[in-house]
Amino acid sequence: MDTPQAGILADIPPFSRFLTFSLQETDELQPCLQGLAKLVDGDNLVIGLGQSLLDRLNSTIPGMRVLTASSNGGIEIPSTPQALWCWIRGNDRGEIFHQSRLISSLLSPTFVLTDCTDSFTFDHNRDLSGYEDGTENPQGEDALNAAIVQHQESGINGSSFVAVQKWQHNFAAWDNMNTQQQDDSIGRHVSDNEEFDEAPESAHVKRTAQESFQPQAFMLRRSMPWAEGMIGGLNFVAFGHSFNAFEAILNRMCGVEDGVPDALFNFTRPVSGAYFWCPPMKDGVLDLTATGF
Repeated sequence: MDTPQAGILADIPPFSRFLTFSLQETDELQPCLQGLAKLVDGDNLVIGLGQSLLDRLNSTIPGMRVLTASSNGGIEIPSTPQALWCWIRGNDRGEIFHQSRLISSLLSPTFVLTDCTDSFTFDHNRDLSGYEDGTENPQGEDALNAAIVQHQESGINGSSFVAVQKWQHNFAAWDNMNTQQQDDSIGRHVSDNEEFDEAPESAHVKRTAQESFQPQAFMLRRSMPWAEGMIGGLNFVAFGHSFNAFEAILNRMCGVEDGVPDALFNFTRPVSGAYFWCPPMKDGVLDLTATGF
């Protein structure tokens, strides 16, 4: 029986490392994927396959596609597709570091590492802006229904689609706002995390209220802060049974629906973005049968 990679539905760990790879050589593709599949437990290591890798495997996953780059009113949404995405989860940064070395060595030279981002939890579950992140995440059965493909054929059941974006914050712009302006940008009071009705229509929580879409746009966010030197932001990770909810929310954030952009864009912007398909597990092993592998 196919089941989801457990890390998708599990709580966010204290530390993570996100790796993305491009596909270079294909002569050793099969042994590379076989070796990677043996490492994947779905819990401490979650992986996603990009469209270029699926194309090379001559496989079609219903619903899989490439994120479309867009521009609206000065807001740029980049698309930086990659072949493979690995999410290493854990409690010890040293163990995560060595796990990433092992993965990179195993995949070389078929895959080339294109990005390595270390993430962490901040004050339980806050973005580096200081506001709680993922407050409206679905729970329990609702999370399963939002994030996991169900009622499909074997090899597809239990899989998930993940949208990944790296957002870089402009902390100088953020620091120049007073607390009221910051609260208005988010639509919550930083003091108690409570939403308030008088927030402007551009407030993030009003732009992204998942129940306000038709159909409702629920997805399971597993985002974590990142920092390198004196820059940082949010590594946005959202799992869904399709990409539809993510795209509906992103379009509204960009002001495509009504010309009102999300106030988040006043202090943060995505610098990368990609889609991946996360295969299911079967009997404790990554199930790649849907790829014909």
